[in-house]
Amino acid sequence: MTAIPHGSALLGRRGRLALDETLAALVVDGLVAADDARMVRMGSRAGRSTVELHPLVVIANARLPSQREPGRPLGLETLTEWLASQAGLPYLKIDPMRINVAAVTQTVSLAYAQRHRILPVAADPGAITFATCEPFDAGWARDLSQMLRRDVHRVVSSPLDINRYLQEFYGVQRSIQLAQDAKTAGYDSSTILNFEQLVELGKGGEVGADDRHVVHIVDWLLQYAFEQRASDIHLEPRREAGHMRFRIDGVMHKVFELPSPVMTAVTSRIKILGRMDVSEKRRPQDGRIKTRSASGREVELRLSTMPTAFGEKVVLRIFDPDIVSKSFQQLGFSEREASTWRAMVERPHGIVLVTGPTGSGKTTTLYSTLRHLATPELNVCTVEDPIEMVSPELNQMQVQASIDLDFAAGVRTLLRQDPDIIMIGEIRDLATAQMAVQASLTGHLVLSTLHTNDAPSAITRLLDLGVPHYLIQSTLTGVVAQRLVRTLCAYCKEPAAQDIDEWTALTHGWSVPVPETVFRPVGCLECRNTGFMGRTGIYEMLAFGPALRKLVSPQLELAQLTHGALAGGMRPLRVSAADQVALGLTTVKEVLTVLPPIDRADPDPAG
Repeated sequence: MTAIPHGSALLGRRGRLALDETLAALVVDGLVAADDARMVRMGSRAGRSTVELHPLVVIANARLPSQREPGRPLGLETLTEWLASQAGLPYLKIDPMRINVAAVTQTVSLAYAQRHRILPVAADPGAITFATCEPFDAGWARDLSQMLRRDVHRVVSSPLDINRYLQEFYGVQRSIQLAQDAKTAGYDSSTILNFEQLVELGKGGEVGADDRHVVHIVDWLLQYAFEQRASDIHLEPRREAGHMRFRIDGVMHKVFELPSPVMTAVTSRIKILGRMDVSEKRRPQDGRIKTRSASGREVELRLSTMPTAFGEKVVLRIFDPDIVSKSFQQLGFSEREASTWRAMVERPHGIVLVTGPTGSGKTTTLYSTLRHLATPELNVCTVEDPIEMVSPELNQMQVQASIDLDFAAGVRTLLRQDPDIIMIGEIRDLATAQMAVQASLTGHLVLSTLHTNDAPSAITRLLDLGVPHYLIQSTLTGVVAQRLVRTLCAYCKEPAAQDIDEWTALTHGWSVPVPETVFRPVGCLECRNTGFMGRTGIYEMLAFGPALRKLVSPQLELAQLTHGALAGGMRPLRVSAADQVALGLTTVKEVLTVLPPIDRADPDPAG
C-alpha cells in the first residue's frame, strides 16, 4: 500500500472525529474530490443508518475513487493510514496472532474499552499499547496512565477491526474464565463435560451457562482457524496452561493459551463433535468433523488425539473442499511437467507413485488427479487410511485394522468391484505392494504414495520391500517426488539481486543460468507481514522408460539408477525449484529449507 505523507488538515484537532470535517480534510489533502465529498455528506444527512458509524467507515462504504491512485477506491485501511499520519501516530494493522489476549484483556474492562473505542494490543510491566480509531480524543490515555501507573502508548487502527476484536478478545477470555470458574467451583467432570446431554438440552434452549462458554470457545477456534488459512490446529496440554497453535503455509504459529481445566473441556467438546469416545483418554483416537466457515462453505476436519504427560493432545487437519478441484497449473506443474504427468496417469494400466515426506502435498496431487480422471465412463475406487477428503466422484474405502481390513485386503476387495482406476493411500509393506502389482498386471491403473526423499529411491524401496525386479519392470509407469514451498506475497514482494553462492548451493552443479532479477519477501497487511502467502509444488518426475527398465535388477544401486534417470531427462527437485525462483514465485532460502540433503551427485547431463 502506498505510504501517505503527513498532512496538516486536522492539525490541532481535539475530540472525536465528525464526518464533515473528515471529508473536508480529505479534500484538502487531495485524496477525495470535492464533488464526491459533497455526495457522501448529502447521503449521510438523508439516511439514518450512518449515525453510529465511524466517519472512516461511512467514507469507505461509499467506495470513492482515490485522487492519488486513479482507478482504485479508497479502502478503509488506506483511510486509516491517512488518519494516523494526520495525528502523527503509528498505524497498526491488528494481527490477533501476535497479541497476548489473556494479558491485554486484564488491563481495562470491556465497557471502558467500548466507551472510548480503544483496544489493548500489547502489555508489559512498564507500558500498555492501545489501538484507537479516535486519535484526537486522548483524555482517556492520561487518565489510564495515572490509574495503571504505566505509560500508555497509542496507535491508530481500523474502527471495524477494533470493534470486532473487542468482542472476540473479551468474549473468548470471558468464556475461558467462566469455564474455569465452573471447574473450580466443584462441578463433577462428567457433568460439565457431558456434551451429548448439552446437544439435547440445546435443542430445547436449556443449555447451562458453563457448557455454553466451552461451546463458544470451540466455535471461535474453528472459525478463527478458517479465517487465518490454517491447515492444522494443534491443542497441546502443558503443566500450567494448554497451547493453541496453527500451521499456516507450513509454519507453526502460537495463537492462544488456555488454563489446563478449560483445555480439557475444549478437548472433550471436540471429541464429541468428532464422534469419539470421551471417556477414553489412554489410547489414540481418530475422528472427523464436518462444519461450515463464516462464508457458509462446507469444511471438513480430520481429528487425531494422542495421550501425553499432561493430557490429550489434539490435532485437527483442515481440508478445503476445493482441494480436489485444483488444476495441474494450480498445483505448480510447469507445462513440461504437466505433459509428463498426464502421460503417466492417462494410461489404461500401470503403477504411478507419488513420493515425499508428510505434508509435502501428495494427497492434493492425487485427489486433483483423480478428479481429472474420474469421468462417468470410469469406475474410480480408493482405499485410504483414513479417507482424507470425501469426494462424490469416487468410491472410497476406509482401512479398518481392528477387523483385519488393511491396504492389501482393501485392494483385494476392490479388484472384485470392476474398477478402472485404483488409488492406494500408501504402500507400506510387501503385501500391499504385491496387490498393487497384481492390480496393474490385470489391467488397472494404480496410483499410490511412498515415503522416500526422491523419485529414484522409490524403485529401490520396492526392491527392499521384496517386490521382484521383473514385476517392477513390467508394471511401474513413473514416479513423482514433490515438496511444497511457500510462495511470495504478490502484494509486497520486491525485486532483488540473486546471491551467487546461494544459487550455486541450490543448483548443485547443474548449469542453470542465474536469473537477472529475483524477488524477496517484504511483508504487508495481506500476508500478515510474513512476506509469503500460499504454497506451490516443486516436482521431480521420473518417467520409467525402456532404458531404466533394463537397469532394474536385484543388485541395483541407487547411484546407478539416479544417473540413468538423469541421463533419460529427469530434472531433479533442485532444478524445478530454480525454475520457480526464476519465475519470481519463491526464494532460494525458502526452497533450501524443504529440499532433501545432498547425499548423491547430480551430474548435469548437458554438461
